[in-house]
Amino acid sequence: MKSPLFFALFLALCPQLSSPLPAQEPKPKAPTYLTAKEALKEGPDFDLQGEYAGEKLGVQVIALGAETFRAVIHQGGLPGAGWDKSEKVEIEAKLSDGKVDFVGDAWKAALTTNGLSVDGASGKVSLKKVQRESPTLAAKPPAGAVVLFDGSNCDAFVGGHFDDLNRNLLASGSKTMQADFQNYTLHVEFLLPFKPLGRGQDRANSGVYMQDRYEVQVLDSFGLKGLNNECGGIYSKTAPSVNMCFPPLRWQTYDIDFTAAKYDAAGGKTQNAVISVRHNGFLIHDKVEIAGPTGGGKKEDATGGAIQLQGHGNPVYYRNIWLVTK
Repeated sequence: MKSPLFFALFLALCPQLSSPLPAQEPKPKAPTYLTAKEALKEGPDFDLQGEYAGEKLGVQVIALGAETFRAVIHQGGLPGAGWDKSEKVEIEAKLSDGKVDFVGDAWKAALTTNGLSVDGASGKVSLKKVQRESPTLAAKPPAGAVVLFDGSNCDAFVGGHFDDLNRNLLASGSKTMQADFQNYTLHVEFLLPFKPLGRGQDRANSGVYMQDRYEVQVLDSFGLKGLNNECGGIYSKTAPSVNMCFPPLRWQTYDIDFTAAKYDAAGGKTQNAVISVRHNGFLIHDKVEIAGPTGGGKKEDATGGAIQLQGHGNPVYYRNIWLVTK
């Protein structure tokens, strides 16, 4: 066994071994853009991203940052607008000389600010950029509705506050003062920021919780697979039937019909909570049972709960929030 004196002399002769390793530089945060004007200043990514539609064909182009894009081709049309639910074709490419050339095994496509042309086995198709709008956008609360947020104040929410750009939008990260909601129909409109270098749960993450227990995920999942942890999913439990997520910086809607779990006199649950969800007007969950709380949700019991707009470190904003009890 070598003596302590040996190690002291060794470290004295090799001081670099006795010094702590240099601290790693923190990973820079992915840039986040809150308005289209701001996003357009940073290059062509936002301008080229979006939905393109033509005869029996729909393409979603996702900006991945650094002038890189992913094209997702849907046979029949866009999701919720003709897509036949056949397997999607995906490929990535970079912008070069004002054009993005996507090349697949049996097709190719060229993207410019004038549109998208696809050349495949069935011939050449020209697609135009479209900007879809939810049919329930700006829906007015009916008589007797509980108006939770109309842009005039944030008083109905604990911790509620307006967005940083003073647009009278409700920032994520709050829950309703009223915490005894049971059965209701809820209307919510939300806006996702443009975060092209973000990935997965880092890309505009939030969520709408029923009774502070069950989360309908809010996330920039534009063009993705539509998993249970993506936009429209009953978080970690049930995937949406169709991924109806619009591109970021487009207003989107949830229209949610919720029925609370039922309990007997002894406090035993006799029926699971049931939820139906329309995302941008399209039914993505039809009377789906929720067997228990989603991640972060409070314990189930016979009491009601609040509506929570989850804060997850991303600037996601809400407006026109109201519900009708039943």
